[in-house]
Amino acid sequence: MIEEKKMAPSPEIMKSVEQLDYRVTVGDVAANAGLEINLAQQQLLALAADAGGHLQVADSGDIVYLFPKNFRSILRNKYWKIALKEWWEKVWKILFYLIRISFGIVLIASIILMAIAITLILIAISSNSDSDSGSSSGGSRNSSRGGTSFFFFNFSDLFSPFYYNYGDSYRQNRNNSGEKNQLNFLEAVFSFLFGDGLPNPDLEERRWQEIGTVIKNNRGAIVAEQIAPYLDDISASSQEYEDYIIPVLARFNGYPEVAPDGGIIYYFPELQVTASKRQIQAKSSYLRESLWKFSQAGSGQIMLAIGLGSVNIILALVLGHLLTGEIADQLGGLVAFVDSIYLLLLGYGIAFLVIPLIRNFWIQWRNEAIKERNKQRERRAMELNRADENLRRKIEYASQFAAQKVIGNEDITYSTETDLLEQEAQRSDKIDEEWRRRLERN
Repeated sequence: MIEEKKMAPSPEIMKSVEQLDYRVTVGDVAANAGLEINLAQQQLLALAADAGGHLQVADSGDIVYLFPKNFRSILRNKYWKIALKEWWEKVWKILFYLIRISFGIVLIASIILMAIAITLILIAISSNSDSDSGSSSGGSRNSSRGGTSFFFFNFSDLFSPFYYNYGDSYRQNRNNSGEKNQLNFLEAVFSFLFGDGLPNPDLEERRWQEIGTVIKNNRGAIVAEQIAPYLDDISASSQEYEDYIIPVLARFNGYPEVAPDGGIIYYFPELQVTASKRQIQAKSSYLRESLWKFSQAGSGQIMLAIGLGSVNIILALVLGHLLTGEIADQLGGLVAFVDSIYLLLLGYGIAFLVIPLIRNFWIQWRNEAIKERNKQRERRAMELNRADENLRRKIEYASQFAAQKVIGNEDITYSTETDLLEQEAQRSDKIDEEWRRRLERN
């Protein structure tokens, strides 16, 4: 006997149930989450079974799903995967933060490490030179002290004061402008190197949610031009024959209807059934993609990162010049360790500036494509707003199929909340009362 493997409930379904106040129909959830009708129905049934939900059946045969408001707690106790996922999300936030700041820490550590190694080498070279020339030990100490002081003075002036002064100034400017300071310098280094993630991580989810909202706002009956501003890559032939609406029909179980003038309208019966009367929801006129951004770090933070990266390369080149010969073996210790990882330090310094440069060109190329897609969707939205006579007639014809069937508690004939015999008795009383009203009216 094969045991069916149970899957954890869909996060999109749970979120939609909460947004719709825990009493929903399949059409409500499908439109809100942008999911396929069949998938939404399967997931709702699974969620009702796992979370102690109830089914309410109306006279028309339509089904309403009723969920307890603490259904997440019920699922958390039942599914270890959900609890583990929530725990991992908390742990991952900490781990990812450590990963983000590690690149800035490595950069600063690399600079400090190479600066100390260069200083030790210069001191050793200076000492050997003074010894060979027969200089006095006092003069040698003064020269060594002067060289060390001079070097560390420049190192301190170059990094510490500039960084802390800039940080205070940056925070003050951000606070004065009313903006929230989101990135510290170590986070800004990661943002400079790798950016801040996808600009449109939920693009497909937003697309289908917008389309579902359009259908719901038009009470389940639309024309193809009304959802065109939310789709991509609509060719001339596809626009003429309206092939681009086929995926929408498949997802929401829609049906075409030919208008008297030959145009086609589309209606979605299952999205016309709702558990409660809902107002027209706000939506954007077209699906707009956000552009890729090079970095969320401030311009000053980016300049500081570039400056530190440049200094890192310069120090690596100077160190490479000083490490010629057997100086590392003679000094040992820290200098020998730096010599062993020299290629790694040099490679990190080069990659620190090369990666953002390549990423900048790649972002510009991607943004051009996004701008073009946004432009095409905006143009379709403008064409819809300036509808000609034929399009207006199609929209008017579609309104004849528009409907909203609200299933209230008074329409429920059966519910899994109460005992079947009790419901049958209540239903019998309801039928008797209806007959009595009809007889009195006659």
